[in-house]
Amino acid sequence: MTRAAVLALAGLILAGALAVTVARLLGHSGSRASVFVSILAQWLGAYAVWTFAGGLALHYGLLDAYNGTLFALLAIVLAFCQYRVRLASGREPALAVFVGGQLAWFLVVAIQNGLFAP
Repeated sequence: MTRAAVLALAGLILAGALAVTVARLLGHSGSRASVFVSILAQWLGAYAVWTFAGGLALHYGLLDAYNGTLFALLAIVLAFCQYRVRLASGREPALAVFVGGQLAWFLVVAIQNGLFAP
C-alpha cells in the first residue's frame, strides 16, 4: 500500500509538471497546475521525512509502532483539502492546513504509542 501511495503521488507530481509545461508553451500562466505540483511536493516531502524519522525511531526503540501507510492516506486527503483551501482563500490558510496535518499526524503517532494511555 505504501509503495502504491508513493507511486500515485509521484505520478500526480509528474502529471502536474507536464500540465505546467504545456500551459507555459501555450502562453497560459498555469498557476493552478503550479499550485497542484507545489502542494503534492510538500506532502511527498513530508511523507519521506515522517517515514524516515519513524523508521529511525522504531530502530532505536523510541517508538513501539509506526504505520507509514496511514500517513500516506492522510497526506492524500489533506493535500486535496490544502489545494481547495489554497484556491479559495490563499497561501497562508493553505499552509495552516499543511501544518495542522503534521500536528494531527504527530498526535496519531503519540496515541499509537501510548502517550495518552492511563
